[in-house]
Amino acid sequence: MFPIAAGPSAARAAVLCGLAGWVPSRVVTNEHLARRLDTDDAWIRTRTGIRRRHVVDPGQATSDLAVEAGRRVLASAATDRVHAVVVATTTPDHTCPATAPAVAARLGLAGVAAFDISAVCTGFVYGLASAAGLIAAGVAERVLLIGADTYSTIVDPLDRANAIIFGDGAGAVVLRAGHPDEPGAVGHFDLGSDGTQEDLIMVAAGGSRQRSLPGEPSRQDRHFAMRGKEVYRHAVTRMAESARATLSRAGWKVDDVDHFVPHQANLRILHSVADDLGLTRERCVTHVESVGNTGAASIPLALADAAAGRMIRPGDRLLLTAFGGGLTWGSCLLTWPALPAPAHPYDPCDPHDPCGQGERTTS
Repeated sequence: MFPIAAGPSAARAAVLCGLAGWVPSRVVTNEHLARRLDTDDAWIRTRTGIRRRHVVDPGQATSDLAVEAGRRVLASAATDRVHAVVVATTTPDHTCPATAPAVAARLGLAGVAAFDISAVCTGFVYGLASAAGLIAAGVAERVLLIGADTYSTIVDPLDRANAIIFGDGAGAVVLRAGHPDEPGAVGHFDLGSDGTQEDLIMVAAGGSRQRSLPGEPSRQDRHFAMRGKEVYRHAVTRMAESARATLSRAGWKVDDVDHFVPHQANLRILHSVADDLGLTRERCVTHVESVGNTGAASIPLALADAAAGRMIRPGDRLLLTAFGGGLTWGSCLLTWPALPAPAHPYDPCDPHDPCGQGERTTS
């Protein structure tokens, strides 16, 4: 085990010092889904903005993606030492135990604190707040936070509404103890939930509620379900409200934001939230077209993609906002630090070859 700080300090803040992302090599294009789901590329792109998504191979689990993203981000941060590992995921390897301890062990970090966060697509923002709390309290000097999901393992491949939306991936950051006024400091959080709407986004089977009942669950209950129209309305409203609350706490105006980095739900939701806030769409960071909705991985993957393309530069002011099942939502702010540009988590799309050269596709 690594030594940790003795106690909290009023001047401690969590500072971003490493960033990386990774998606599996197996690609599912809209054309592949069109054959299976009796639809076409234009229908999918019009409703979601998505052209392709990456999915795991048989036998590949969330921890495998998390470990690869973790390995890359530790190299980015030039460290092999952290004091806590936090994994935000909706698709853990097992119901019990948590996935984070196994990820920590495979990264050579056995003995450190490790736990999962389950806040669905808001998981990464909740994870940032948790990591910031560990650092502010003096429990940790460095925290490895990974958002990782394999939605292809819980979405029914024959579900026309949801199979077109989701992909698999992992994104990770390393946060170190620093000062609130330095670039990379994460702060001014807004977090919320509404459990009365839990049935809008749900996998009904697998938990204690279903297991306490007699009989076997239906195929439908074993898979991810979402009431799309209602989710759309809640997502736009909650993300915009949370973003405004966060800006107000920081004393920022909308015009102070250089880049808006929302959870990559679908392109229509991202643009609707940006429009609601009065942000030009050019300031909205998106990569959903290339990877789909990757759940808790979507914000760090979007950051890694934008940083790799040098869209985000040191000194830029960022607003991060997410919405997910629970219902949950959250936002936070940071000023971008000087970091080594990460490798692209995926090969950028060639408009004439939407799968990219050298990538392995599947039907």
